[in-house]
Amino acid sequence: MRAVVTGCGGFIGSHLSERLLAEGATVTGIDSITPTYDTAARASRCADLARSPRFELIQGDINQLDLRPFFTDADVVFHLAARPGVRASWADFGRVSEANVLATQRVLDTLVGLPGRRLVFASSSSVYGRPDVFPTPEEYPLAPISPYGVTKATGEALCSAYAVEHGLHISSLRYFTVYGPRQRSDMAFTRWIRAAFDRRPLPLYGDGTAIRDFTFVADVVDATLRAGSLGAPGHTVFNVSGGNAASLGVIFELIGQLTGETLTFDRLGSAKGDPAQTTGDTARIRQTLGWEPSVPLGDGLAAQVEWIRQMRE
Repeated sequence: MRAVVTGCGGFIGSHLSERLLAEGATVTGIDSITPTYDTAARASRCADLARSPRFELIQGDINQLDLRPFFTDADVVFHLAARPGVRASWADFGRVSEANVLATQRVLDTLVGLPGRRLVFASSSSVYGRPDVFPTPEEYPLAPISPYGVTKATGEALCSAYAVEHGLHISSLRYFTVYGPRQRSDMAFTRWIRAAFDRRPLPLYGDGTAIRDFTFVADVVDATLRAGSLGAPGHTVFNVSGGNAASLGVIFELIGQLTGETLTFDRLGSAKGDPAQTTGDTARIRQTLGWEPSVPLGDGLAAQVEWIRQMRE
């Protein structure tokens, strides 16, 4: 297999690229490595990937690069590059939409006229907003409540339009709260675990009763690879939800146990764009791709705690 991974230095992208290389694929990784978040870490991951003779790194902005030479020889394009973050998306919608919407359209435009290429688009459970059906199926009406969610819903709409009008082969994956080693520094688990080790109050939005369906990064990678094997023209949407629904209170208990620290909290009030609950119905991806999440929450969180422990040392 010849694959392109956009956002190859990111949290999920680096794990996906490693897995592809381990399975014998040839990978072209695209990453801007711009100074937005975890820049040094992303550059280091890209350098690690580049040690493989089957990996080529293209550093640049998707909105500026000529993508066609990289897509022409590819069997599948995994489009993970984006400007992430629900809360951060309120601050600069122009840059978020450029990175998440315009870049996605450029990827789609490049695939037009390249028959047989497959595209996997990384979407998000944020497209659902505040649903009232749990677990939430893919057919549930989209009503995002953050600029980030709006950009992901728009990306999905673009995928549908290009699939209909140009016969592209596209899968969109709605990831539910991905965690594990290499999680971004601005994401909750990383911030909480680091605060626990530092014996600082954990930053907490809301009252701790919010429920999330947590999905370990290795399970996300497995679902993403399976989606890349779909060969039929059209656009199919899948929930990627780990079956580890739990309240934040349960997470805090686990973090305390795994770090051996007594937790205190810095209560920051409610946050715009955060739903009270997210759990995804995975019947479609189980039936279509045979995907089953395999990592229990306790095991996955222990792996992330150990990774942060090692980074600190």
